[in-house]
Amino acid sequence: MKVVPTYDFFNDNTPLLDVRSPAEFTSGHILGAISFPLFTDVERADVGTLYKQMSREAAIKRGLELIGPKMVSMIEQAESLNSRTFRLYCWRGGMRSRSVAWLLETYGFNCQVLEGGYKSYRKTTNELIEDELKLIVLSGLTGTRKTAILKALKEKGEQVIDLENLAGHQGSSFGNLENTEQPSTEQFHNLIFDSCRNLDSNRPVWIEDESFMIGRCALPQSLYNLKESSPHIVLDIPLEERIDHLVKGYGEADPDLLVEATERIRKKLGHERTDKAIELIVEGELKRAAEIILKYYDKNYLYSRSEKKANMKVVSFKGDQPSSIASTLIKMNYEEVS
Repeated sequence: MKVVPTYDFFNDNTPLLDVRSPAEFTSGHILGAISFPLFTDVERADVGTLYKQMSREAAIKRGLELIGPKMVSMIEQAESLNSRTFRLYCWRGGMRSRSVAWLLETYGFNCQVLEGGYKSYRKTTNELIEDELKLIVLSGLTGTRKTAILKALKEKGEQVIDLENLAGHQGSSFGNLENTEQPSTEQFHNLIFDSCRNLDSNRPVWIEDESFMIGRCALPQSLYNLKESSPHIVLDIPLEERIDHLVKGYGEADPDLLVEATERIRKKLGHERTDKAIELIVEGELKRAAEIILKYYDKNYLYSRSEKKANMKVVSFKGDQPSSIASTLIKMNYEEVS
C-alpha cells in the first residue's frame, strides 16, 4: 500500500474509492469518487460510540465483526470496476482507508491511500485558493451579462471559474426559478477546487463578483476574501440594454414563478413597488416590471460596491455583444500587464 500526498494523488486516473459512510459521501466528496463504504451510517455511529465511550480496542473488535461478512462482496464490487489499481480515501487517511486497502491488496489489487484523507484534501483546497489564484473580478449591475461575458472569455482561451454554474444558481431571488437542487456547500467547495487545480498560477483567473451566498451555497471564506481584495472590472452598460437582456432571459419563464421571486424581495423592494411589479408581470409588461425590480438590485449593488476596498476600473460599453466585450477586456488586461 502506497500513501500519497494530495497533489500526487490526482496525477492518476485510476478508480477513486471513497470508503466513508454513505452520509459522509452525500455531504461532500472528491469529484469522480465512487462510494465504496466500509460501514453503513448506523454501523459507523455504533463503532464511533464504542470508541468514545469504551475503548479503541472495543471499537476495532466491533468493526471487524461488521466487516467480516462483507469482505467477499467488497472484493466483487472492486472486480466489477475493471481495474487492478485503486485510489482510496477516508476522513483522515487512517484506519478505514488502510483497512480496505489491506483487503484489496490481500486479494491482489494495488492501492494508493490519500495521505491525511478527505480532511487533508479540504485543507489543500483553501491553500490553493489563498496561495495560487490571481483573480480578476467581473463586476457590474444586474443585467450587464456578466455570465455571458465569462463564457466568451473562456471560449477565447481565458481561465474562468463559473461560480454560478457550479452552484446551480444565478445568485438572486430569480436565480433558480424552478428550484432545482443545488449541491451542498461542502460539495460546492469541492467543485471549485476541481475547477482550480489544473489552472496556470501564472495567468489570471476571471470570476464574477458574487455575494458570499449563491442561493444556498456559501463561497469558501478564503475565496470570498481573495475576491474582495482582487482587482475589479466594473461593467457600465445602459439601463435599456440591461432591461432588454433580462426580459430576453426571463421572458419565457412561468409568470407565477416570477411573481413568487418578486414576493421574496417584498420587504426590501417595498410593498407599493412590489405590488406594481407583480401587476405588470401578470399583464405581461416585463420591461416595466424589470425597471421597478432593478431599483432594488441596483441600490443593493451600489451600496456593496461603496464598501469595497479593491481596485476598481469602470469600463463602459454600449451595444456591444459579449464576445466583443470579452475581446476588449482581454486586450485591456494584456496592455496593463505589459
